[in-house]
Amino acid sequence: MRAAVIRGTLAAIGVVALVGGCKVERVDANGNRVPVPAASAPSAPSVAPSAAPSASASAPASAAARHDDKPSAPPSTSAAPPARTVFAPGDRGSKVRELQARLRQIAWLAHVPTGTYGTATTAAVSGFQGKRGLPRTGTTDTVTWQRLVGMTHEPTRTELYVPEGPPAAKPDPRCLTGRALCISKTSRTVSWFVDGKRLLTTDVRFGSQYTPTREGVFHVYWKSRHHVSTIYHTPMPYAMFFSGGQAVHYSSDFAARGYNGASHGCVNVRDEKKIASLFAQVRNGDKVVIYW
Repeated sequence: MRAAVIRGTLAAIGVVALVGGCKVERVDANGNRVPVPAASAPSAPSVAPSAAPSASASAPASAAARHDDKPSAPPSTSAAPPARTVFAPGDRGSKVRELQARLRQIAWLAHVPTGTYGTATTAAVSGFQGKRGLPRTGTTDTVTWQRLVGMTHEPTRTELYVPEGPPAAKPDPRCLTGRALCISKTSRTVSWFVDGKRLLTTDVRFGSQYTPTREGVFHVYWKSRHHVSTIYHTPMPYAMFFSGGQAVHYSSDFAARGYNGASHGCVNVRDEKKIASLFAQVRNGDKVVIYW
């Protein structure tokens, strides 16, 4: 009986040792320790270390990885081809005539197409370029030509071959005697008469409402081939003064801008060839008749 009690007590101690101790041991019925086989010893739960998070998984998705934000292609390193000359001062031919006709369509050239790239065409091209922020070279390059073609239509034969000069105005009777520059504000022309015969006609531009060109009969009192205005400091070539500071003279601004501008009271001529011819023929003392 006593042996049975002892064995029960030792079994209880073994259970306590197994549950509450910090080291697992086994005892037999007599209280002797029994080694615990290695295989039966409880092992710590084996938890495989998780793989280290990858940089791509932990970092936010880059813009290049998003399907709605594709990476842009690298910028092109090829530069635009440089502008190439198409027409230049001194050129002649049918294509120059087309250039002049297109310039006339948008009021940049006054005289009729001649097929010769002269000073008036150079001035018109330069004005067209400056208005559009292009270099004012006066030479028609590929960029200038493309802009002009885009703003105009294919010239008709009538536009390419216009009768020379503007329609002549009916002369004032005061022009029909002696030598007279006959200037009509109605037709905006100046005609050169000698003894009632009309020798030359070309178009002109006058002053604005604030600086009007005077009307009446005057006389040329001074000619100045390379004159520069002492008031406005602008060139007035081929100037023929007839009333104070008012004169008939060539105007590059009129050649470039047409009737979009005005003079400061002078009679502007935009055909340099014709004003040069007038300057050579007109004398001091010749009449200047300005009328409506």
